[in-house]
Amino acid sequence: MREVKAQNPLRLLREVGQSVWLDYIHRKLIRAGELRRLIEEDGLSGMTSNPTIFEKAISEGPEYEETFARLRARGAGVTEAYQTLVAEDIIAACDALRPVFNETGGADGFVSVEVSPLLAHDTAGTIEEVRYWFGRIGRPNLMVKIPGTPEGVPAIQAMIAEGRNINITLLFSVQAYARVAEAYVGGLEQRVAAGQPIDRVASVASVFVSRIDTEADKRLDAKAAAAATPAERERLQGLRGKAAIANAKLAYKTFREVFDGSRYKALAARGARVQRPLWGSTSSKNPAYPDLLYVEALVGPDTVDTMPPQTLAAFRDHGRVNPRAVMEGLTEAEAVLARLAEVGIGIDDVTGRVLDAGIQSFVDSYRQLLGAIERRLRTA
Repeated sequence: MREVKAQNPLRLLREVGQSVWLDYIHRKLIRAGELRRLIEEDGLSGMTSNPTIFEKAISEGPEYEETFARLRARGAGVTEAYQTLVAEDIIAACDALRPVFNETGGADGFVSVEVSPLLAHDTAGTIEEVRYWFGRIGRPNLMVKIPGTPEGVPAIQAMIAEGRNINITLLFSVQAYARVAEAYVGGLEQRVAAGQPIDRVASVASVFVSRIDTEADKRLDAKAAAAATPAERERLQGLRGKAAIANAKLAYKTFREVFDGSRYKALAARGARVQRPLWGSTSSKNPAYPDLLYVEALVGPDTVDTMPPQTLAAFRDHGRVNPRAVMEGLTEAEAVLARLAEVGIGIDDVTGRVLDAGIQSFVDSYRQLLGAIERRLRTA
């Protein structure tokens, strides 16, 4: 497939059907006009946040002191302070991206906020918090993030049935992706059955990428160190850095099967939008790998790539765009996972491990964030 080049590769991604969202939020980014520049010059069309991002921003940012002063003055507790700080940033980002939302007819321009990671296995609690954030933010281009855990799936379907924009997060396995695609379609069908419109409901399914290689490579390295022969060691080392892209490409294959199928086409005839795969964790964690390894391999139509600032800058500088990259090499992707299984590394076990680790990481960041807020509330 030919490679397309442009002066700014980020803008070209939008032309080939992939939206670029920023995996970062900070008050100074919005107030200093940097977010507006990214929208106007780079074609940025969305933002995502999570507890780790907010923990880094709020715990260290002097830009938040004005809000903390107001919170102290009224004797706010930690929960109220957290909700206020997050709401102010999300509202400001939604307003900055509202022109994109309007120009695309509600197809893009979203800002995501996450339900508490403490609710990852609590269906009812998740539903309650999703409703809270939509009421608090009050913007049509808000997306609320629900983890794609077994307990999250019924919450996803219920919220789609209510007409809410949902970003399903922490997806690693193809099977988990298939379940949330089913929940999205099921939620739309519920709305149709209730006589409700479905043409303004949007959703993305966030498939995390690089963390899978981190876990698979660790296992491959252990096996290579114990290999009986140089040939076996070379075989194992040759599989490093391949599991994540293979897994994501097979998730995209499943996406096409679901949304090209007859069941969804009946919904599309009523104006439904596809639930786009969103590639998360696309920065290279291993410095030995190319910095854009995961971004360039997963370019394709009807997708979103959410990049941290450094990855966004790198793609602007030297990114390469193959318009159909994510659709190529599917046979090889299946072969990679088969070869991993042959050496005792099952992809289901890998994805299960990184899901548990991902939830725990967000729980840790959330608790650290609440601790940082508590300290700043006490410090005049």
